[in-house]
Amino acid sequence: MSPKGRPEGEHRSAQREGTPMSPKGRPEGEHRSTQREGFPGNPAGEILRTRLEALAPTVLEVRDDGADHVGHAGAANGAGHFSVLVVSKNFSGLSRLQRHQRVLREVSDLLPHPVHALSIRALAPDEFPT
Repeated sequence: MSPKGRPEGEHRSAQREGTPMSPKGRPEGEHRSTQREGFPGNPAGEILRTRLEALAPTVLEVRDDGADHVGHAGAANGAGHFSVLVVSKNFSGLSRLQRHQRVLREVSDLLPHPVHALSIRALAPDEFPT
């Protein structure tokens, strides 16, 4: 067992600061609050998007990261791994922890199924590069 109580070799995915969430090829500075990437066979992505709209985001991106996690313990087919970018004025003045708590309040009943892992990037509008 690891010091955090997880079996050896099992870890949580963490979004690195500054990692772009937009798909390759999108023009710099172009952001949409209703980006549709499609979630074939996995409605959890659409459910996440719908739930996070409650935060009144100016930018909302939901990315299905399942293909990057195929075969690991807990989700052998990779399903349920998502990254979200939420930019909202509701996050102004809140700490990183408070922002994550606010996001998780909207989606906590989806964890651990159908959402197995969720990487959160929550920013105030003045922190989001345009």
